Amino acid sequence: MSSKLLDDLLADIKSAMKNRENEKLTALRTLHAQIKDATTNAGKEATDGEVAVIVAKAIKQRLDAAEQYKQGARQDLVDRELAEAELFKKYQPQQLGQAEIEELVRKAIAETGAAGKKEMGKVMAVLMPQVKGRADGKLVNQIVQGLLGGQDQS
Repeated sequence: MSSKLLDDLLADIKSAMKNRENEKLTALRTLHAQIKDATTNAGKEATDGEVAVIVAKAIKQRLDAAEQYKQGARQDLVDRELAEAELFKKYQPQQLGQAEIEELVRKAIAETGAAGKKEMGKVMAVLMPQVKGRADGKLVNQIVQGLLGGQDQS
């Protein structure tokens, strides 16, 4: 099983080479190298799921770097990192909205029978495989805490 996301990335690398878009080409090649290292070089197949996880990690790295550069007053580097993060979003599957995540969290809470923040680990263990690569882990964590926190008082 091959990855459509990886095929799209390779096509965009070729396009960037033909159009002499050097910054875009460098960013895409870097992403491709990360994907190849985590899949092919590790003996795994590059499925859409694997690629999505790697792309999400690459985007998070760019956003974290942009934040660091912002603190260092390096707007030129902030702009570059944010542009790369935006470019990489094309290779992610459709991201889940907050309402969709809340629905999955409610199902996971019902499935695990969790009754408070102390049992958050059970919920996250069930939930994360379902949202991996399709939702930001911080957002998922906040929603789980919010919903489980509401159950502590009842």
